[in-house]
Order: sequence, then structure tokens, then C-alpha cells
Amino acid sequence: MKSLSETWFAEGRIDFELKKYTLLAYLQEINKYFTQNKLYPQLADIIFHYNNIVAFRENKKYLQEHFPKKISGIQLEKLQLLYEQMIEDDELMQELENIIHYSAGKMKSIICNGTEIYEFVEDKINITPVGLIPLDTQEGYFFLSSGNVKSTKVYHYRLSIFEKHDEKYRSIKTAFIDNWVRSISSTYEQIKSELIRHRKDLPNPAVYSIETELSFPVEETLLPVAKRSLVKIISAVA
Repeated sequence: MKSLSETWFAEGRIDFELKKYTLLAYLQEINKYFTQNKLYPQLADIIFHYNNIVAFRENKKYLQEHFPKKISGIQLEKLQLLYEQMIEDDELMQELENIIHYSAGKMKSIICNGTEIYEFVEDKINITPVGLIPLDTQEGYFFLSSGNVKSTKVYHYRLSIFEKHDEKYRSIKTAFIDNWVRSISSTYEQIKSELIRHRKDLPNPAVYSIETELSFPVEETLLPVAKRSLVKIISAVA
């Protein structure tokens, strides 16, 4: 998917019709993925651009606080300089304001569509511990099963904490291990035992099963939602 540049709304010729065309082409592409129930990276991308234009509109003094880390220092400095130049040109600034106002409304509508899919998937996911959960749940495994397929995707996960604007956030890194076929002789508990036997670095891991009846795309939807749901559960009991 071809994304917008970080400063697309203020690059080149500041013309409402031109920027409108650029935006609608981008949103059409996002919608194409959403209609296929594919959320990521499209949902994260459009949220980034929405926050981007809102931050610019609010006040240049708050750019550093609101802009995600995806914006580099050079790009941020460029935006601040651009803002200072434009604020002295009433006509140009009004055109930019029109572009931002229109874009924010359109983006918010598409974000709502993506959020509805996300919440629907999140509601259909069931997460349960496999066996006893140790005190340290920052690292372990989870089993992802979807639809009526007996195949289970096994992932290793590791949680970490990072700080942003004096607030702490949890992030999760995952690595696909293998596919297991569940059967009477290959239950979740037995898969867990096999992992412990063959992966000595985690002798007492936290293990969770994540199940859903949905048959949505795994990489683009089920896995990202499952990861965020797992972080919520672990954070709630940590």
C-alpha cells in the first residue's frame, strides 16, 4: 500500500482540490483493505496521519508532544518552520486550514470503520491460560487458533515497558515458532510440555491459548488484535 508522506498536507502546492484528490485516493486504498477485513498496517497508518494533522492544527508549540516518534527531528523542524512561514500568510493559512479540516473529518470516518472491525474481532477472541501461570508473565508463549481449523499457530512473546511523555506503556514482541495440529494426543497442555522440553531457555513459561471462531486474515487482523488483547490481560493482573 502506498502511504501518504508525513507532511503531505503542506507539501508542494497548497491547493484544496489537489490535496482532496490525494487524500481520497489514499482513503479509497485504505477502505479496500478494510472491506477485506484487513486492519494492519492500514489502521495504524491512518491513525498516524490523523494525529499528524490534528497536532499541526492545534499549535506548533505542541508538535513535539503530540507527534509520534515516526517523525524525525529534521521533519519536525521542517514543520515548525513551515508553520511559522504560513501563519504570516492569511490566505495560504486559510487554505491549509480548509485542507486539514476536511482531511480530519474524512480520516476520522474511515478510522471509525476500522475501529468497528477491531472491536468486533476483539469481542470474539477468548484468551485462557494453559496450565498454571507463573508469577513472571513478561515472557512466554501463546497459541492462536481461528475458524474451525485444528491447526494452532504457536508464538513466543516478550513484553517490555517504555516511557513516552512521562507515561508508561507496554509493548509486545512476538516470533512465530511453528504450526501444531491439535488432536486427542496433541492438546494445548501437551504442546506446552513439548515447548518446555525442547526450549530450555524458558523452563517455566506463561502460556495462553487465544481462540476465535472468526476466519479473518491472521497477519493483518487476528494476530495484531490478539497481541493487544493479550497485553491487556497480562497488564491487568501484573
